[in-house]
Amino acid sequence: MADKTPTSDANMADEPEETQEVATAVGAASEVEEAAATTKSTVPTKAAAPAKAAKSAAPAKSAAPAKPVAAKVVAPAKPAAKTSKAPARRPGEPSAPGSAPEPRTGRRKVREGIVISNSMEKTAVVAIIERVRHPRYAKTVQRTKRLYAHDEANDTRVGDRVRLSETRPLSKLKRWRVDQVLERAR
Repeated sequence: MADKTPTSDANMADEPEETQEVATAVGAASEVEEAAATTKSTVPTKAAAPAKAAKSAAPAKSAAPAKPVAAKVVAPAKPAAKTSKAPARRPGEPSAPGSAPEPRTGRRKVREGIVISNSMEKTAVVAIIERVRHPRYAKTVQRTKRLYAHDEANDTRVGDRVRLSETRPLSKLKRWRVDQVLERAR
């Protein structure tokens, strides 16, 4: 393939006047600079793509006149994102000193289950039974999860039906707390 970048003003005889003026102003640049400009452009043009393939295959020789690459207007690249030196802030912290904190957006999860163990101090182990339809066999399957919940009053008994709510990590396994005893064991 031939390189399609013009080397002189004689190649631009059949182009419009505006293109000739822009190309003549840029014509002072050497061929090396024009080739570098085509490889640095962010959006490849129809003329630039064959030129890249020709450069990698064999030394390029200009045989056919084409529009100069410099005549195309390329939008400037977007500036890099500004980095602030302020420390990252957590949700719920005020955005500026002296202002009110932003409200948290997420809701905490709530689950209901049955207490299966209360032998630990201020901790209840609650079984959450979940009924799910099996994806392949279309049969209803029970899945049981054991959650460790904080029980401040230590008043739950085995068999109680309780409501749990999600909380911050309280220990290695405790991430839930007992909100309410819905039904006492008989």
